[in-house]
Amino acid sequence: MARDYYEILGVDRSTDKEEIKRAYRRLARKYHPDVNKEAGADERFKEINRAYEVLSEPETRARYDRFGEAGVSSGGASPDMGDMGGFADIFESFFSGFSNTGQQQQARRRSGPTRGEDLRFDLKLDFREAVFGGEKQIKISHLETCGTCSGSGAKPGTRPRTCGTCSGTGQVRRATRTPFGSFTQVSTCPTCNGTGQTIEDKCESCNGLGLNQVTKKLKITIPAGVDSGTRLRVSSEGDAGQRGGPSGDLYVYLFVQADNEFEREGINILSEIRISYLQAILGDKIAINTVDGKKPLTIPVGTQPDTVLTLEGSGVPKLGNPVARGDHLIKIKVDIPTKLASEEREVLEKLKEKQFGGASKGGIGDILGGIFGNQK
Repeated sequence: MARDYYEILGVDRSTDKEEIKRAYRRLARKYHPDVNKEAGADERFKEINRAYEVLSEPETRARYDRFGEAGVSSGGASPDMGDMGGFADIFESFFSGFSNTGQQQQARRRSGPTRGEDLRFDLKLDFREAVFGGEKQIKISHLETCGTCSGSGAKPGTRPRTCGTCSGTGQVRRATRTPFGSFTQVSTCPTCNGTGQTIEDKCESCNGLGLNQVTKKLKITIPAGVDSGTRLRVSSEGDAGQRGGPSGDLYVYLFVQADNEFEREGINILSEIRISYLQAILGDKIAINTVDGKKPLTIPVGTQPDTVLTLEGSGVPKLGNPVARGDHLIKIKVDIPTKLASEEREVLEKLKEKQFGGASKGGIGDILGGIFGNQK
């Protein structure tokens, strides 16, 4: 399964467009083949470009958030090279050094609202459910904000207090002197575990966590045309955030079970049918099984074994555009009998005499083999 594009760029799913651009530029400077000569840097650079190509455009990003790679694999927007600023921008700050801005932002995140974790749910679908979509009910277990303490973790009537060790920053700093100068080491506050707060009287319902594990049922809509590996995003159904932060999302990964009669190739459906040698010689009109039910199929006169006939528009709906459908491709297998009724044999013997003359002594298999050739 393809790597997550957000993971490739090292950003959260709630990250805005500007932060995604900054993350892209930072990684592009690091892995550009002109700068990084390590093995695999070129492939990593291509991977980074692909992730930015999808996530930098609101439309393709929305499709990716909902369907995953399947929603953008048929083509997407190209990155806006003008907006990226070219290589002058990329190398402008390559040797400009580092600052503690990231550490400051991390400290604010620890003591402030925190977004909840995203969750994954694997869902199996029958073949026809994947073709036509529909509603499915699933059961998930996730963290919800405690109703007793409203997420504070403190017993009703009390409040959390600012941590005295870190003064609410969630971090402690330790300065160390060396012969080369002094440096500061920053670590998570051991008293409040980075929250910036301490709770003296814990809420009994959630034991001071502010969150409770809850099992709930959800109805999710399966779009027509999904396939194994398609990912659906259910907004805000992941774990609840802490200290007023937003909930994470639920990602439903779909796995389509094999069907005894049909196979799938892209948006086309494949199947096989067996017909008699007389139907193959004389032609016929029969009813066959499709995902839409029974449909008529015309067998042309003189149909050869392994001929593929097509029912247009009877395949899989295109994901995101269910009006457009693939085709149903039917491979023809011809049954050649080993035993015949006397009247049928008499007719075939006359056909044999006419086609081969009196020299041929072969059986019925040789006669029909001469008509159809060898079947696989």
